[in-house]
Amino acid sequence: MDKGKQIVMTGLILMAFAILGGALVGATYQSTADKIAANERQTMLDNLNQIITRDQYDNQLLDDTVTLAPDERLGQEEASTAYLARRQGKVVAVIFNSIAPDGYAGAIKLLVGVNADGSIAGVRVVHHSETPGLGDAIDLSRSKWILGFAHKSLEDPGTRGWKVKRDGGQFDQFTGATITPRAVVKAVHKTLLYFRAFKDKLLNTPVPDQNHGQTS
Repeated sequence: MDKGKQIVMTGLILMAFAILGGALVGATYQSTADKIAANERQTMLDNLNQIITRDQYDNQLLDDTVTLAPDERLGQEEASTAYLARRQGKVVAVIFNSIAPDGYAGAIKLLVGVNADGSIAGVRVVHHSETPGLGDAIDLSRSKWILGFAHKSLEDPGTRGWKVKRDGGQFDQFTGATITPRAVVKAVHKTLLYFRAFKDKLLNTPVPDQNHGQTS
């Protein structure tokens, strides 16, 4: 084989390996991306089911959503997603993505579930950077403090009660850490205020067509 043909053949072989390598990388990426997306959905569903148990609703919770405009009461500067739990087509609870922007070490991201009657279904912290051993007691894995919001409402404990005890309210603070629980209590209270303002619209959100989320 002369030198020219050898160069062409080598180039073709390298090109074939490049195409094959690219295809393998693409297939691996797609497979990995699909698995990551599936894992993220399952993690979110697990978090939601800590607030609304599976026997309380009969719809596809992850797909029955409403997009909410930015609102200071939710601590959101961008549009956010709320999940609608339904039973026999009727909205029985709404789970909000709320943010407490004034945590000690930064924003605290929450899931706040509100029953149709305006009471709290549950609250969970999904992300925070609070100090280990102090502010991280807001996390259920560290303490049961977050469970104290269940069944509370705007009327119970009332406006004055929606504060930590140091500020004259009814919620415990942590030894050596008041800023963190204060921020969470405030965020949950403001989420209830948001729900009250948009209750009728949220509870009357149509069942999504082919499981596509709604926009509010």
